[in-house]
Amino acid sequence: MQTTFSDEQLAVPALQRSNEILRTCVHCGFCNATCPTYQVLGDELDGPRGRIYLIKDMLENGRPADEKTVKHIDRCLSCLACMSTCPSGVHYMHLVDHAREYIEQTYRRPLPDRVLRWVLAKVLPYPTRFRLAILGAWMARPFARLLPRRLRAMVEFAPRHLPAPSRMDEPQVFPAQGPRRARMALMTGCAQRALNTDINAATIRLLTRHGVEVVVARGAGCCGALTHHMGKTAESHATAARNIAAWVAEMDGDGLDAIVINTSGCGTTVKDYGHMFRNTRHAEAADRVAAIARDISEAMVDLGLDAPAPDRSALRVAYHAACSLQHGQQIKTHPKTLLKAAGFRVVEPAESHLCCGSAGTYNLMQPEISAQLKARKVDRLEATRPQVIAAGNIGCMMQIGSGTGIPVVHTVELLDWATGGPKPPALSVVDEAT
Repeated sequence: MQTTFSDEQLAVPALQRSNEILRTCVHCGFCNATCPTYQVLGDELDGPRGRIYLIKDMLENGRPADEKTVKHIDRCLSCLACMSTCPSGVHYMHLVDHAREYIEQTYRRPLPDRVLRWVLAKVLPYPTRFRLAILGAWMARPFARLLPRRLRAMVEFAPRHLPAPSRMDEPQVFPAQGPRRARMALMTGCAQRALNTDINAATIRLLTRHGVEVVVARGAGCCGALTHHMGKTAESHATAARNIAAWVAEMDGDGLDAIVINTSGCGTTVKDYGHMFRNTRHAEAADRVAAIARDISEAMVDLGLDAPAPDRSALRVAYHAACSLQHGQQIKTHPKTLLKAAGFRVVEPAESHLCCGSAGTYNLMQPEISAQLKARKVDRLEATRPQVIAAGNIGCMMQIGSGTGIPVVHTVELLDWATGGPKPPALSVVDEAT
């Protein structure tokens, strides 16, 4: 794709990077074939190729974002299926992230939209605030039909149950069982600490059982993804910088072999810290952190899974591939390999490349499109006739779980159970017999 950025524009690092990305696009349109919003809406501007044209026009002309451009960029899930499909290697993630930052700087949204985004940015990355918001949603549930569309979606999406805060999420060190093979930091996250404390607990048990000393670093928290994808760069970089400082302190102290992440949306962001902090004073530290960031499935493949207990196998597990894992991190086989090694019967749904519609805050800001994608994903998963659905991202788990009666668990919960841990609570209704 030809571009006409001026030398003055190209002196700006963000524009220079976007220019590089735009020039790799050859207009082929292969990306539209795997784009969820294009599949649902059928509009060229709601596919990657159309959005790329809108972004190019906006950035090249240096004009403020307009309503049309904002609408179609907002409808993008950032699922990154287009990056898996693109034969030219267009790095759409960096391009759309830049576009969202530019929109945030140049476009004044309608008041309800501004308020919603402010609330999400100030609540979701903070577990205590998130818990209070869920309690508020419970109180508002009887009046949900009277609420505006987006507020109604938020109230209806709130979980029916809320676990107590877990002491395992607090800063501390969990010793390895037996000889220590590695020392790894666990990112405990933000929303996950409010919604499902079993995931981090299962991860810690699994890793320590396999000889890993697990560190929950003091000062680490939200990865910054939620605000980053809203274009709120200052906020996302502030939280990311705290993580970098916390993990570098551990690296320079007793050392770290890896930073383990069990929420794939967070993992995609942490692995991109080097790009996020390029040309800043945090660049070197960000590169160090990104270099050792690992999804839990990567860490377990490297460690090797212990032989499963004989009475933990035989469940028919439908594996849902989170977009941030299969497209964002290009991890496609590790979770399935581990589940099979643990003795589970793994099945995959049709259209496994398509997003479930969760996508961070997307299901709250674009509830209609999200609902269509959820229904499509649940239909494909249920068609495999599973006893349980496994995924590697809390957002996907919540989204899919709200649309099916089949138990939905994190992959790591099944691996923990299979190697000697407790049975995942969600499986209390499942008959273990085949």
